[in-house]
Amino acid sequence: MRVLLVKTSSIGDVIHALPAVTDAARAHPGLKVDWVVEEALAPIPSWHPAVDRVIPAAVRRWRRTPLKALLSGEPSAFRRHLRAARYDAVVDAQGLYKSAVLARLANGPRHGLDRGSAREPMASWLMRHRHAVPTGQHAIARVRQLMAAALGYEVAADSLPDYGLDRAGFAPPAGLPQPYAVLIHGTAWPTKRWSVARWRAAAEAALAGGHAVALPFAAKEDATRAHAIAEGLEGVYPVFTPGLDDAAALIANAAAGIAVDTGLAHLAAAFGVPTLTLYGATDPALTGTQGTAQGTWMSGLACVPCRRRSCRIAPDPLAPPPCLDTLDGPAAWAQVLALAANAGGAP
Repeated sequence: MRVLLVKTSSIGDVIHALPAVTDAARAHPGLKVDWVVEEALAPIPSWHPAVDRVIPAAVRRWRRTPLKALLSGEPSAFRRHLRAARYDAVVDAQGLYKSAVLARLANGPRHGLDRGSAREPMASWLMRHRHAVPTGQHAIARVRQLMAAALGYEVAADSLPDYGLDRAGFAPPAGLPQPYAVLIHGTAWPTKRWSVARWRAAAEAALAGGHAVALPFAAKEDATRAHAIAEGLEGVYPVFTPGLDDAAALIANAAAGIAVDTGLAHLAAAFGVPTLTLYGATDPALTGTQGTAQGTWMSGLACVPCRRRSCRIAPDPLAPPPCLDTLDGPAAWAQVLALAANAGGAP
């Protein structure tokens, strides 16, 4: 059986779809999955052993410069690439009109969410087979149920997601002492950021327990924060991770981690690294990290979750949001140790 999965973005959303591929491969031995994904996220599907072809799409870039894209011939080449195979099922797991259009370009019966289940109801119009998947449950469960309905098998409602990733397949970064904790501090929303002081306190707690500390960064703003956290702390290392493969290698070889609500937190969950993810403005119930040895710590302020990019209480984007500032660094590290112990090991 050959299946095309359309799940284009974002980092967390793409990672959320990996357990559905694991389920499908178990239900249909020999299954081959092709995956349409945004070009920047193409490494993620390639890590799963059941994924045969990754088909990068540059929809975001094409939208920004449509004339340049048209003249380049990239959209036409993408369409030819997409139609090169005949699929037993084409599954739109994004539930958006743009993803439904991509699914429609492929050869094979199209499966997607019905009008009441899709984020954009119009997307269901382009599906031949429409499946009702109840909202109000975690995104991972929804993708697993959609894939099961499309390919004709059942998923146990209480089963933990298996992302299908092998930590051993990622070589440890050179120059980092073992064991090390990874502190995933970078995030786009100002309301998801933890203060440098809190990060430093968490790093000091990890150092006191015999762990080095790695601080991944790619963007300039994240680099500034990483170096501020590490300043004067021996054993704390800012680590440049320019691509997803670099970030994956760093996270996969970590003994434990603390993260804010960002895409790389889901990567830690996918690898089964004992990790505590901090939540304030956002709610982990529907899109939070899930997996073995994973924990979430949510602020207890009355305004949580506000689901806002800017804080109404402290609108300065450079200041840490009051909700996350109630969460203590050493206490966060203590929770990580408990997560690891409950999973049957020590970080």
